Amino acid sequence: MIKLYDSGIFLKNKKEIIAINDVKDISIEEAKKQTIAYSILKTHNTTNNMDNLEIKFDAMASHDITFVGIIQTAKASGLKKFPLPYVLTNCHNSLCAVGGTINEDDHMFGLSAAKKYGGIYVPAHQAVIHSYMRENYAGCGKMILASDSHTRYGALGTMAIGEGGGELVKQLLEKTYDIPYPKVIGVKLSGKPKKGIGSHDVALAIIGKVFKNGFAKNSVMEFFGEGISNINVEFRNGIDVMTTETTCLTSIWETDEQVKEYLEIHNRVEDYKKLSPGDLVYYDKLIEVELDKIESMIALPAHPSNVFSIKELYENLDEILSETEENCKKLGMNIDLKSKVINGKLKAEQGMIGGCSGGTFDNIVGAMDIIKGNAISEDFSLSIYPGSQPAYIRFNEMGLNIEAMNAGIIMRTAFCGPCFGAGDTPANNQLSIRHNTRNFPSREGSKPSKGQSSSVALMDAKSIAATALNGGFITAATDLDIEYTDTKSTYKYNDTPYKNKVYNYGKNPVAQDEVELIHGPGIKPWPEMPALTNTLLFKVSAFIDDPVTTTDELIPSGETSSYRSDPYGLSEFTLSRRAPQYVGKSKIVREYEYTREKGENPFEKFEELKPILEQIKSISNVETMDIGIGSLVYANKPGDGSAREQAASCQKVLGGWGNICKEYATKRYRSNVINWGMIPFTCEDEIVFGEDSYILVPDIRKAIEEKQVDIKAYVLGGEIKTFNLKLENLTDTERQILLDGCLINYYRNQN
Repeated sequence: MIKLYDSGIFLKNKKEIIAINDVKDISIEEAKKQTIAYSILKTHNTTNNMDNLEIKFDAMASHDITFVGIIQTAKASGLKKFPLPYVLTNCHNSLCAVGGTINEDDHMFGLSAAKKYGGIYVPAHQAVIHSYMRENYAGCGKMILASDSHTRYGALGTMAIGEGGGELVKQLLEKTYDIPYPKVIGVKLSGKPKKGIGSHDVALAIIGKVFKNGFAKNSVMEFFGEGISNINVEFRNGIDVMTTETTCLTSIWETDEQVKEYLEIHNRVEDYKKLSPGDLVYYDKLIEVELDKIESMIALPAHPSNVFSIKELYENLDEILSETEENCKKLGMNIDLKSKVINGKLKAEQGMIGGCSGGTFDNIVGAMDIIKGNAISEDFSLSIYPGSQPAYIRFNEMGLNIEAMNAGIIMRTAFCGPCFGAGDTPANNQLSIRHNTRNFPSREGSKPSKGQSSSVALMDAKSIAATALNGGFITAATDLDIEYTDTKSTYKYNDTPYKNKVYNYGKNPVAQDEVELIHGPGIKPWPEMPALTNTLLFKVSAFIDDPVTTTDELIPSGETSSYRSDPYGLSEFTLSRRAPQYVGKSKIVREYEYTREKGENPFEKFEELKPILEQIKSISNVETMDIGIGSLVYANKPGDGSAREQAASCQKVLGGWGNICKEYATKRYRSNVINWGMIPFTCEDEIVFGEDSYILVPDIRKAIEEKQVDIKAYVLGGEIKTFNLKLENLTDTERQILLDGCLINYYRNQN
């Protein structure tokens, strides 16, 4: 079904694998240039150095959880106008039921920013961010950057990257996105999916193979092969958007006439060009996917990589559910899946199809092919969220909305909320099956610290529909004999809603400097952040020993999204569902640092610090007022999942000055840590500290200035212990950001 090649290979004519030693007439370096990825990266690199890229993008996008903070940061750093097309969508904080006027205040801020700086503004309920970008901006050979982790338009020939807000700020200030040239992993598709298989089945099968072993981490996934012609563009989009869950950097696909037709339907045929790997190409790794062998899949809680075929699930039901419950318990989630087994079948209470992965025209039509003319079980609820208003119009024209409502389905508008716990939240101990992107702990409404733990499993829209008809008992769509609609011939695109509602739709935006930004009372500026001191004293305010820590655990989603524009208000939720003691502990440490910044000596004022000072004096003769004091989070592998920069900025607002880990789960989280002026340490040694430990890092400023990799640190508070920290792979710009204290300070100093 899926085969991995974990070392470099040459590929001839997209079919024949050739051992490296058998290729004599071309070097590896030259063959790397035959990838699609190389040609696009070279076009967008602003220097001649292809080893260290400095990228400028063709367009950007943000949604209403992220754009306020990004624009506030850019404004504080000297923003005058948007130098490239910047789309502001309103698909996350669409509902205004929590926090009074806060969400709509953010929307009005976004509209005023689009007018002032020259942007494109998409009102709430019009489109999911990625649906809008696929319909209007993705094109062959382009690069797009967005402040959402699922920014993937590779199936349309666009290398799209999801990053934290700091990286978008750099583009707004006409700086570059700086990365080493990434590894490129070939993904060879062959065969044709069997009837009932959907995009999520293929995506989950791939994620299940490559996430846990880090196979694709920070790499480009390049899709090619004869199997591509056997799946239409929306099917490809559905696979592509889920590559985020492999922790790859981005993706790109071979393009064909189907892509040309898609762009022509969307009035952008000029954005088409044929993209294909060369005749003899080198890939750092290879994934072979036999589409005809993919089964109906399910990803059980609490990660998209906890994948099984539905057939395999039922063959080993008790064992798989027991292991899943045990793994969830380690994450603080007390779920009881085995109680949902009735006569050997696992029962769910709720289903949802929507968002950037599930809300496509193809997925919803396929689900309705199964359901139409029937009624879903009265004790199973199902909601459908089309990804955009143009898609919604076509469903109406085909009568599918009426069919759905008659069947007992709730039809919604374009909204990302259910994906992160702000809509269709399951009840405690319920199992919800979803064609969306994630099923992390603490995401879709769960609050384990309060005893609330719902379960979310990921499935394809077709299998969700089959399950809905089967009383909520998990059912594979491949078990049904259904004639599916040819969506390629039935889809029509009507962008009238955009023409009437989207600000600057189809126009070349012009900045209007005289426009004032509209600040609601919930929109607060960033606090002042000091430059890095000569020495740092950390207190470990959270110690997390889980294998992986997601951004949803670092800063929960859901109701917290209403406070995304208030740095202090949002910081109150930091780690609240994983380490609820963190905020209180960090505030105490922050008070120590505030005292120092006011010119008082915290080592004289606070009793807890007096014995620590004695130990510091035995190690270093540093002046006490040159010792910055900050909180610190330790986690084995932090940052899996969302691109949201608040996972780092909230730590900074609470006085955080560093992270220590074995490795960072994603490049984007590490970038967020750096952009908010926190030191991104890693540690290969045995961990000799714990929660509440004090850690002294002398001469850290000098170490960064001199580009030192190995940093000596000391555990204080008892017996003094020494250990080694590493500070690797920092660009000169990133070093200066750390020295200045954060990205805002860096640009302010430059200006």
